Amino acid sequence: MTKNYKLPLLLLVVIITYACGTKSQDIKRKAILEVEGKFLYLDELKQIIPPNVNDTDSIKIASSFIKKWVTDVLMYENAKRNVDNKNEIDELVEVYRKSLTIHQYQQKLIEQRLPKEASEEELKEFYDKYSEQLLLKENVIKGILLIVPEKAPKMSSVRTWVQSANLKSLESIEKYSIQNAISYDYFGDRWLPFSEVLKKIPLQIQDPSNFIATTHFIEKSDSVNHYFLRITGFQKIGQVEPFEMAKEKIATIIINKHKADFISKFERELYDDAVKKETVNFIKK
Repeated sequence: MTKNYKLPLLLLVVIITYACGTKSQDIKRKAILEVEGKFLYLDELKQIIPPNVNDTDSIKIASSFIKKWVTDVLMYENAKRNVDNKNEIDELVEVYRKSLTIHQYQQKLIEQRLPKEASEEELKEFYDKYSEQLLLKENVIKGILLIVPEKAPKMSSVRTWVQSANLKSLESIEKYSIQNAISYDYFGDRWLPFSEVLKKIPLQIQDPSNFIATTHFIEKSDSVNHYFLRITGFQKIGQVEPFEMAKEKIATIIINKHKADFISKFERELYDDAVKKETVNFIKK
């Protein structure tokens, strides 16, 4: 028996007490409260009780929800009786309703008529054209980070494999790491912030940009672990962001532009068509 289908006994007693004196507006649902002609239903209350919550917490959650619901109804009804600028509020509501309706319609059109993703050609074209606006704000690298216990076997071989970083060496590292490594991160196919990599290795660097540009292999140890870092690629702060990193950002820009252009064109055609069909009548004085 879950909390979603049956409320705690104490709460049910409260509900039954309220419900006995209440005439529900929806006879298919069980009303538990009525305030100013507004009804709170049992199924609404059940929905806010999380599963696997004990009876005490369920009662607290339900009581808090009921209090907030009643307060909101009372505040709204009191406000309606005491606010003078009702016409202004109605106008604002209508403006919002119109705006929301138009927005929903536009989103439906976009979903039906526009591709959901930018093409590779579009991404490349944008990247080439606006690369000067896609500058890195942090150093990024590609490479390998292998962390092994200080007393791990075959350290000489491991060192050679990491330094080489060719396909055969990567296979050897992969097999070795299964039984011996504390962690093995291969990111030769993607860019990572150098600062994130440094969090995993006890290395103090004064000039990270110069370091990644002049250092390709780092070996470091502490009292517990041995660290091997091989940098196979780097891009420094201020350089153009690698295409692989920029793709998602560019795709968002392109898709948003497609949407804006589509809506602008649709509105223009809608207007022109209405004028042509004389749906729009210009009144001459």
